[in-house]
Amino acid sequence: MHNLRAALLMVLAMAAFAAEDALLKALSGSIPTGQLLAVIGVAGMVVFGIWIAVGPEGLRLRTLLRPQVVIRNLCEGVCAVTFVTALATGDLSIASAILQAQPLLMTLGAALFLGEQVGWRRWLSIAVGFAGVLLIVKPGTASFEVSSIFAVIAVMTLAVRDLITRRLPPEVGSGLLSAGAFGSMGAAGLVLLILGGQSAVVPTPGQGALMAATLCFGLLGYITMVIATRIAEIAVIAPFRYSRLLFALLLAVGVFRERPDALTLTGAALIAGAGIYSMWREARLRRAHLARP
Repeated sequence: MHNLRAALLMVLAMAAFAAEDALLKALSGSIPTGQLLAVIGVAGMVVFGIWIAVGPEGLRLRTLLRPQVVIRNLCEGVCAVTFVTALATGDLSIASAILQAQPLLMTLGAALFLGEQVGWRRWLSIAVGFAGVLLIVKPGTASFEVSSIFAVIAVMTLAVRDLITRRLPPEVGSGLLSAGAFGSMGAAGLVLLILGGQSAVVPTPGQGALMAATLCFGLLGYITMVIATRIAEIAVIAPFRYSRLLFALLLAVGVFRERPDALTLTGAALIAGAGIYSMWREARLRRAHLARP
């Protein structure tokens, strides 16, 4: 029963994140990217700051000065800027599909930098996933879009962020990390506004409502994902992370009238299939290791 509830919560989280991405793309046409990131990031940081201040975790601001946490937050900022730029300048379907390569990049990074053992099956799944990314990016062809490079940078920094998270000590709470993530997004938005020469605009009531909805969907995604990972095994709920791609494709086609070509859809299928297999294989090996006397 817990696994079913966790799976439903994970699907809800992915639907919320897909809706957040769609709203960011819609708003980026009329509001500067830096302003979007700054407003949503600061608002999210305040919400999570209040949550952890009144909860059992408590505010431990010194934790934010740990080198690992600082690097993690830098990755959050870079990821936010590059991914929202990819959404603003390219297709939602392409950016979302590339983002799904994150578990494969994590496996690669764990093998290269953390010394984790990766067998030939998972190496093969990584190769298949990267082939899927190439099918989507289409380098050297007339269909190549610079926006896809921003999405690639975003997924790389996302993988680095999660690899660092694996190494954080238990006393670094998830609430503080979430507040730091939103704060980094806000700081990155302010830097983009200043260095990018972007001029802030006064949102209309409709745009303000959409920005509030974007924040709500982002918070809903974070909270439900955290709850899902706490009440069930990662191996059970991890495949449901790829439901985000399905929701993103539906929104891309239904709202933005995108028409992903056959190569993009094939690449997305390869990435999703390889990622699901890699996570399943890793979970199976972990259970076998724990079962040994």
